[in-house]
Amino acid sequence: MAKVLIPTPLRQFTGKRDAVSVPGATVGDVLNALTTEYPDLRKQIFNDEGKVRSFVNVYLNDEDVRYMSKDATAAKDDDTISLVPSIAGGSTVTAPPQDAATLSNDEILRYSRHLIIPEVGIEGQQKLKAAKVLLVGAGGLGAPLGLYLAAAGVGRIGMVDFDVVDFTNLQRQVIHTTRDVGRKKLDSAAEKMQAINPNVTVVKHEIALSSENALDILKDYDIVVDGTDNFPTRYLVNDACVLLGKPNVYGSIFRFEGQATVFAYEGGPCYRCLYPEPPPPGLVPSCAEGGVLGILPGTIGLIQATETVKLILGIGEPLVGRLLLYDALGMRFRELKLRKNPECPVCGEHPTITRLIDYHQFCGVPQQPAAPAQETKVNEGEIEVQDVKAMMDRGDKFVLIDVREPHEYKICNIPGARLIPLGEVPKRLGELDRAADIVVHCKSGMRSAKACGILRQAGFEHVRNMKGGILAWSDKVDPSVPKY
Repeated sequence: MAKVLIPTPLRQFTGKRDAVSVPGATVGDVLNALTTEYPDLRKQIFNDEGKVRSFVNVYLNDEDVRYMSKDATAAKDDDTISLVPSIAGGSTVTAPPQDAATLSNDEILRYSRHLIIPEVGIEGQQKLKAAKVLLVGAGGLGAPLGLYLAAAGVGRIGMVDFDVVDFTNLQRQVIHTTRDVGRKKLDSAAEKMQAINPNVTVVKHEIALSSENALDILKDYDIVVDGTDNFPTRYLVNDACVLLGKPNVYGSIFRFEGQATVFAYEGGPCYRCLYPEPPPPGLVPSCAEGGVLGILPGTIGLIQATETVKLILGIGEPLVGRLLLYDALGMRFRELKLRKNPECPVCGEHPTITRLIDYHQFCGVPQQPAAPAQETKVNEGEIEVQDVKAMMDRGDKFVLIDVREPHEYKICNIPGARLIPLGEVPKRLGELDRAADIVVHCKSGMRSAKACGILRQAGFEHVRNMKGGILAWSDKVDPSVPKY
């Protein structure tokens, strides 16, 4: 039987198993056998026409089956099939004129361990000093990137971010400290980078990257490093890099797994070649919803930093056409081959996307402008945490369902709440009274909104989502409830 490796986002549909052995003469047979054994997995892999969804890539050993015989590709008993869902041009930087990147005596001493490497030397360090690199994000991946690229002597480092430092960032965003909580991430990051190396220039772009400003921001840089945590921005960065001919050094992280590669470089594939369309909203949780091992972004961010320096210096073999997969739990690296898709709508032979589009709409998550606090209102089907507390105090008869995971429930919970993890809701509908008044909550309101949709589709009419989840409960009802 062939072994199918199940990535973290899909393990909720396989009883948390990370590998399943199933029979089948072809890849299609194996996937059908897999989804017969785990029916909830079928709609995550196949569309309504029975074809593999375009945001899920299937590899036989290290080859993409799209470039073999697709689902008719023969599978042997000792083969490994990998499911790789999305987790959301250019050239080497040339040496500048000598007078534009002269190294001072202090810089020669600072970079001495570089200078004595033949592959770097004085000329290589001058290339680093002349290079202009843009980091999209000053968070988990941006933190090690900023620190190490500054230490390496990259002369001009731009950073795009508009967030502030939060206590929950400190477990992984090592560029920020406890004293920085509440500060703008850009100010905190720039301070640390220039403390490490006052010779570098840090350019702060305190703005959300959008279709309106991306080309103007990216055009002034040689290399773009993608450290974003959402799919609209990933597709935006990819398309902008392809249109501008900028290399896109990609990294992504989730729980214990990471990915890294270099897109849009010297005829190589772009992000859309790997993932033509994004996954449905909510399928792949963010780090805030799904969690991430604090050390993981350091590992992936340093791989991105290494690839960036290699591109600047023009040395080594870049991760072009190669997707590096990292499993922290197994401490394993695997490499899968990537191919440029001639039919890619952005970098293909006949591109249909020649300008930036609405990426929130493309990813199915339309951007909603933030309303002033005094105008905030509860949407239909939602209920404020204060109103839930009032229902409890009055002794109203209702069912409070917590759809978080058991390990989250142990961190904190609301007395009287019934734990039914989101992945178990469809299987446990029979435990609930369809006539009951039901309030659903999770950590912040996203998973509970999805659970409410499942319940309504199953015929439950009196279902409301507790707005803001248990985080809002801690803020507005019971501050003794810890936030995570």
